[in-house]
Amino acid sequence: MVKETGYYDTLGISPTATADEIKRAYRKLALKYHPDKNPNEGERFKLISQAYEVLSEPKKREIYDQGGEEAIKGGGAGGSGFEFHSAMDIFDMFFGGHGRRSTPSKVKDIVHQLKVTLKELYNGATRKLSITRDIICDKCDGRGGKEGAVMTCQECNGTGVQVSITRLGPGMVQQMQTVCSECGGKKETINPKLRCKTCMGKKTYQSKKILEVHIDKGMKDGQTFRFAGDGDQFPKMEAGDVIIVLDEQEDELFRRSGADLEMPISLTLTEALCGFQKTIPTLDDRILVATSLPGEVVKHGDIKCVVGEGMPIYRDPFEKGVLIIKFTVKFPPSNFIPSDKLVELEKLLPERRPVNIPVSAEACVLSEFNPKEQRYRSQRTEAYDDDDDDHMGQSRVQCASH
Repeated sequence: MVKETGYYDTLGISPTATADEIKRAYRKLALKYHPDKNPNEGERFKLISQAYEVLSEPKKREIYDQGGEEAIKGGGAGGSGFEFHSAMDIFDMFFGGHGRRSTPSKVKDIVHQLKVTLKELYNGATRKLSITRDIICDKCDGRGGKEGAVMTCQECNGTGVQVSITRLGPGMVQQMQTVCSECGGKKETINPKLRCKTCMGKKTYQSKKILEVHIDKGMKDGQTFRFAGDGDQFPKMEAGDVIIVLDEQEDELFRRSGADLEMPISLTLTEALCGFQKTIPTLDDRILVATSLPGEVVKHGDIKCVVGEGMPIYRDPFEKGVLIIKFTVKFPPSNFIPSDKLVELEKLLPERRPVNIPVSAEACVLSEFNPKEQRYRSQRTEAYDDDDDDHMGQSRVQCASH
């Protein structure tokens, strides 16, 4: 039994979640609350990464389930605790990054989710994606202006920060340090008279770029593409990358389960007992015909499969999983069957089991159940019970006063 559910709640999953469900939950939340997209959600991003770090490793998850967060930080029953990795490091490791610590002079990567249909993952597709990125200004070669335009910021004296002192009382002062409002922490400014008119002294300007994303057959939700050097640029820094993350959308008919596809088929009672033929559209626009065997009875909840009609295997597209079909049987809409048909129907069905009814047994009437009406009756009954308790309480008080 799980002692705490805090990490599970952070990722929005249940304590019984599978490894794949944990990965999917982390991916969606990490992309949503990444500091590049939500600068004010840094703390939440850190908590999400910590929760994933613990729940994604079986041993750490087992320790957490048994003893909670305290056991994790204390190392469980037998040892010292472990240190959490940087939230950015976890993000980079998950999305195939190189780690920010090893490339401090590199511009931040651009991470973009690309919504894809199950049909595109089945057949393969090529998608064109337009991105907006910062590129080094070619008019000033990334200097921000003409020769001599760059000056040391006079506001912060080239420190990049401003210090303010507030007196709180006799002999008490408060010192606060903030990013310089003039240079934005860059320690330098551009002389307005020599400023580049193309980039307005920013050294970069925004430009659009079209990327072609080639989706192979059998790719999965969460798979990534990395376009090295196609991200933002800044002078004297390595250009960032563009990371495209596939986001599989739900299909109206099929549900993917690894290399298999699942779909429902609804049968009438006649079809379930007497046989059926059903057409099944495939994701590559073919039509399959499913036929029951003569005399075969399909029960509600039965599961069948068609071999070789599931998802193509990634990098081996001629191999496919299976198509899993889950049957549901619908009974006739009418509540009563004509009496003249009952005798014929009973001859075709298995015999009814005899029931021994005691002499003292009482007959009962079966009525339609209405949840709303039943809830209303229960509420009225509870109200009457409360009134009776109040009257009884009043009676006791009156008796005690004599």
